[in-house]
Amino acid sequence: MASSEPGRPPTEPIGGPRRQFGFRFDPPFRLPLALLGVRPGTAVVEVDAETLTVRFGPWRLRTDRRNVTGVEPSGPYRWWRAVGPRLSLADRGVAFGTGTTAGVCVRFASPVPALAPGRWLRHPAVTVTVADPDGLLRALRTPVAG
Repeated sequence: MASSEPGRPPTEPIGGPRRQFGFRFDPPFRLPLALLGVRPGTAVVEVDAETLTVRFGPWRLRTDRRNVTGVEPSGPYRWWRAVGPRLSLADRGVAFGTGTTAGVCVRFASPVPALAPGRWLRHPAVTVTVADPDGLLRALRTPVAG
């Protein structure tokens, strides 16, 4: 099933158990995010039986589903704390934000790289502002086989 917004990846299963969740782009932030390379076609969260992948323009986060220890709804946010790629100075978590209404916080057993290449900056959690936060919560709460 196609999503309701042109250019947004579908939120229904594609090719079996893999699910894609497009980001919800608040209109005031579309142009500034596009200048960073973050557009509906370059921002997506993918979940399958083995992997969680977040693409946010030029930034990537990829981890094994078994590394996910918790998911919870979050938001609303202040725009200056949520829009764009953000590092939390409090806990080193990363946020990939395109809006201020709602998102999903995903916690990891082992911190993962996302904002910078290499091993020196790793994040214990990621927050994403997808268009279907409830769907992403359900997908990540589904037990991992094996």
